[in-house]
Amino acid sequence: MRVIFAGTPIFAAHALAALQKTKLDICLILTQPDRPAGRGMRLQASPVKLLAQQHNLTLLQPATLASPDIQAQLTALQPDVMIVAAYGLILPEAVLSIPQHGCINIHASLLPRWRGAAPIQRALLAGDTETGITIMQMDQGLDTGAMLLKRALAIEPHDTTATLHDKLADLGSQCIVEAMTLLAQNKLIPTPQNDEMACYAAKIKKAEAEIDWTNSAKHIDRMIRAFNPYPGAFTHLQDNIIKLWQASIVSCTKGYQAGEIIAVNHHSIIVACGQDAISITMLQKAGGKKLTAEQFLAGQPLQPGERFYKIAPSQMLLQK
Repeated sequence: MRVIFAGTPIFAAHALAALQKTKLDICLILTQPDRPAGRGMRLQASPVKLLAQQHNLTLLQPATLASPDIQAQLTALQPDVMIVAAYGLILPEAVLSIPQHGCINIHASLLPRWRGAAPIQRALLAGDTETGITIMQMDQGLDTGAMLLKRALAIEPHDTTATLHDKLADLGSQCIVEAMTLLAQNKLIPTPQNDEMACYAAKIKKAEAEIDWTNSAKHIDRMIRAFNPYPGAFTHLQDNIIKLWQASIVSCTKGYQAGEIIAVNHHSIIVACGQDAISITMLQKAGGKKLTAEQFLAGQPLQPGERFYKIAPSQMLLQK
């Protein structure tokens, strides 16, 4: 079976690595153009490009698939199927119709729940207890195509976007290999999505990651986990931006102000929320390194009664 693979980040590279071990004929890799990254803003190749080069696979990095020239190149390959995983470019209708079996996407949610760009983060923020992988037939809609295969995965209480991403990347690679085996056997049966059960996983904005301490500890804990590793849940301490990377929920019935530091010990900083409290065990100053609570307190001692704020105190004065 002749396959075109389209993907860009590490999630897609996991799938490509698994497919590379099969008997599929991967005739072309599509990935996004190299992008500037890091402090030096040097051009960096995507994980999919690096893997393709490692296996000497034919590679293209078009800025768009709307080009007639690119579409002609894809058509000339006479692919049986195109596999898409976090590619990041829109597939025009003309491209969707090129492969004999169309384009098949690896999506990191149990569709129709969490269609869109950020299904992992949205599942964590919503407090979902499970997520999974859906292998779906692509159409012109946003993750609206028929489902071909689904596998569920439990969300553990301490899962972050980083840990859940890695689990789903592994599951996704297993699922796409299974789906290709079923496709070769004409056993991949499409099931339409129920649009009434659909919800949308909008792209994450940095402003969403600012902590409002009047929210419950349960909600703030979800934020810390959902925004790890990007963009990092943050708050203000005095006039410093502080990112929170690891915390746990602590029961608290006494009346404290939201954001007030209740207790400080060698291992944690306990902060009151709108309901209950959280125990912060890993945090980071702007421009600094991630530190354990003990390391952070060695450089900036804190006392009960001090407060974390949604908006820095100096900004509060300016708004009055």
